[in-house]
Amino acid sequence: MGPSSSTGVLVIKGGDNNNSSTEQTVPESEVENSGGGNSNTTRRGLRQGKTRYRGPCEKTNPIDKCWRCRKDWSNDRRRLAQCALGFGRKTTGGADGRLYVVTDNSDDDFLNPRPGTLRYAVIQREPLWIIFAHDMNIKLNKELIMAGNKTIDGRGANIHIAYGAGITIQFVSNVIIHGIHVHHVVPTSGGLIRTQSDGDGISIFGSTNVWIDHVSMSNCTDGLIDAIQGSTAVTLSNCHFTHHNDAILLGASDSFSGDQFMQITVAYNHFGQGLVQRMPRCRWGFFHVVNNDYTHWRLYAIGGSKHPTIISQGNRFIAPPEKELKQVTKRDYAAETEWRNWIWRSEGDLFMNGAYFIESGNPSLKPRPAKKFMLTPKPAVLATRMTRYAGALECKARQPC
Repeated sequence: MGPSSSTGVLVIKGGDNNNSSTEQTVPESEVENSGGGNSNTTRRGLRQGKTRYRGPCEKTNPIDKCWRCRKDWSNDRRRLAQCALGFGRKTTGGADGRLYVVTDNSDDDFLNPRPGTLRYAVIQREPLWIIFAHDMNIKLNKELIMAGNKTIDGRGANIHIAYGAGITIQFVSNVIIHGIHVHHVVPTSGGLIRTQSDGDGISIFGSTNVWIDHVSMSNCTDGLIDAIQGSTAVTLSNCHFTHHNDAILLGASDSFSGDQFMQITVAYNHFGQGLVQRMPRCRWGFFHVVNNDYTHWRLYAIGGSKHPTIISQGNRFIAPPEKELKQVTKRDYAAETEWRNWIWRSEGDLFMNGAYFIESGNPSLKPRPAKKFMLTPKPAVLATRMTRYAGALECKARQPC
């Protein structure tokens, strides 16, 4: 698809899968005020520095409708484990285990962590649903290596993993991370697995059934989220990403063909202020990018190499003002004669301020996997509403969250 423009309308493109596109014009009055307009000057207000919504609790997308706005959420935390959708839909985290309350924000001994600390909780062999006694700023001295069957649930407290190492999910299964802030993560030396961590906010390495939901992320040294080395059955949802260069990397090596089995859903996220590229950048596998709101990028939004399959549905893309930055997509390390065979599709996406998505691939090929494993996209004009509460929520016990 190439760029197009209209006066007084928004343009939704995609749907015929033949490397051209159908177009549907939508009056700007039908788009929410929080996201309307088709220039940089009318981008929606961002969470940082804006007044938070104080009205009645709203459930604005299918995942949030499963658990949000219930007064009893703090007495029924494990209900969240029923709510994952997309390729990470089978993730239940620590739902079969007991609650574990983190009471201590220290991280002094990674070999023999103190009971009550987050590190102590995540290395236990039993399933655990991990919550926090109060607000905490946790500076990790080494990367936080998680055992499987765990949920980190930050609801009810203001939890920041910052100014130290990040979280690593490596060769395990069944992990949920929900409702925390991860930012200013830096490389650290030493550890149980490798001599130095990379500075990723959340690293998913050779793992399955992982769900990252309602996490606010920014300003990490390397990536915000990396999912590599054959990680699959992963859903990244309801997150708020800001102020970062390389946001999300899905598949790290052109030579590691094991990533061809990756299946990852990226849904209901807000890609916001200060982002540059990789939202996500994909290799080899199958990636469903659905109902996200892209309000900022400085190089491109969605990219890849090594023939990944990328299905973009119901997203909103607001291009930067510069003419050379209007394209949503970027292919790396391949001539056009090669990447023209990659399956990259845009279906029902909303393009504003001159944004455009270049499709590729044989339109007669049906992308794997079966549709029953993919989220059903909502209309792109609803992307702003569906991502309005992306990032960590302010939840209080006995009040709708």
